[in-house]
Amino acid sequence: MLDISDLHVEVDGTEKLHDINLHIGQGETHILMGPNGSGKSTLLKAIMGFGGYTITSGSIVFRGTDITRMPIHERAHLGIGMMFQHPPAISGLKLGKLLTATSHLGNDALEALAQTVNMDHFLARDTNVGFSGGEIKRSEVLQLKVQQPDFLMLDEPESGVDLENMALMGKEIANLLEKDIHIVNRRKSGLIITHTGYILDYLEADQGHVLIDGRIRCHGNPREILRVVKEKGYGECLRCKQM
Repeated sequence: MLDISDLHVEVDGTEKLHDINLHIGQGETHILMGPNGSGKSTLLKAIMGFGGYTITSGSIVFRGTDITRMPIHERAHLGIGMMFQHPPAISGLKLGKLLTATSHLGNDALEALAQTVNMDHFLARDTNVGFSGGEIKRSEVLQLKVQQPDFLMLDEPESGVDLENMALMGKEIANLLEKDIHIVNRRKSGLIITHTGYILDYLEADQGHVLIDGRIRCHGNPREILRVVKEKGYGECLRCKQM
């Protein structure tokens, strides 16, 4: 699904990502962890093609197509979708209108999808304006449910979400990633940034990675990595790498 090779990324003239190599197969879900400021969101935005994230060397290949220099809208058309850590509030753009613009679904179908994440009463409101943290995250999930991308990037889906809504979010994200289907038959893959690991209470991930100071320092079982980080901190990942 996704092959990243020797990727280097600059932001405002400073290199933030160094020698990133990452392979995500079709049907796989990968977890990305790391301390604040380590470059996790930068990696997702570079994959998505955001302006200001300059790829100075290396490549990003999505389903056999080199997207390294491809504009963001073309990447979205290919099937890449993203949940933001801090999505913008957009005054004057109703959530329902945004969803209509990104799908061919009729009003009844959109309302039915919105009901699954308790967002049907928000369709007539300006997108994310005055929304709580949990409502913003449910809005992001709803947009992904409408878009149905094949590769999902989720930047801290637990952030600002209470436990009740986290259960709903976890269930819907698992559905988006087709976790109810055997991995051999899944079309959806995902890369999820998490600080807390709560998302692992609702879905199984195939691989975990730790990003520190712009470099991937560790690969392995995501639950095992999370346990080590909770017990010993990210410094243990650096110590292990040096052994």
